[in-house]
Amino acid sequence: MCVWDAEAVRRALRLYLVMGSVNTTRDPVEVLRQAIAGGITMFQFREKGTGGLAGEARTALALRLREVCSQHGIPFIVNDDMELAVQVEADGVHVGQGDADAALVRARIGEGRMLGVSAHSALEARRAVQAGASYLGVGPMYPTRSKADAHAVLGPAGVAELRAAGIAVPVVGIGGIAPDTAAAVMAAGADGVAVISAIAGAADVRAAAAQLAAITLGEQDSCAPHTPTNQDADVVCCILNLSAPAI
Repeated sequence: MCVWDAEAVRRALRLYLVMGSVNTTRDPVEVLRQAIAGGITMFQFREKGTGGLAGEARTALALRLREVCSQHGIPFIVNDDMELAVQVEADGVHVGQGDADAALVRARIGEGRMLGVSAHSALEARRAVQAGASYLGVGPMYPTRSKADAHAVLGPAGVAELRAAGIAVPVVGIGGIAPDTAAAVMAAGADGVAVISAIAGAADVRAAAAQLAAITLGEQDSCAPHTPTNQDADVVCCILNLSAPAI
């Protein structure tokens, strides 16, 4: 069984797309394909909000997106639904402060999957780590319209404060991040950036992903399709060897 160590998680977090059907007017599967071609390194299925799919339709979309991620060696995370994550053999689950208890989620999904937890303070971060978090989602970095229930804006200073408080686990900044602000989030101590509309809502998804990848991955050609590197090898190997834990 795969174990997502901190370094593998950090590499996966570099450019993290979060998306559900409500975040794009196009086929989410095609949007995901284009985003992968542009250089995203992890994907989270977040099917929430007005008009979101439910029941069999939601599961069917999750399976289609999961298959695309598997084909390209991209970790597939499910937002706030550990049962769906187990059903579709996701690589992990992400929960917010108002979602399922992180310790219970960790117990359900086992040690072989990633557990992401949203945190807005050092106290929340420490509790998440104690509960078994693999990484922390910190934000919003900037004002965002993608989440109606977004926390007050923390800014990159929120990441810097966690690092100053001794929080060493992988951290991804999220919320209102755009190409002209991504570098500041990374400079504050984040291991990557998570975006929704900056990629899913872009006119040219592949180009938008490539532009952000040029910042977070240091790619020289922002228009070039993503090609796995030696540093990606451990992540890809981890995904291909992931098996569902005994539960």
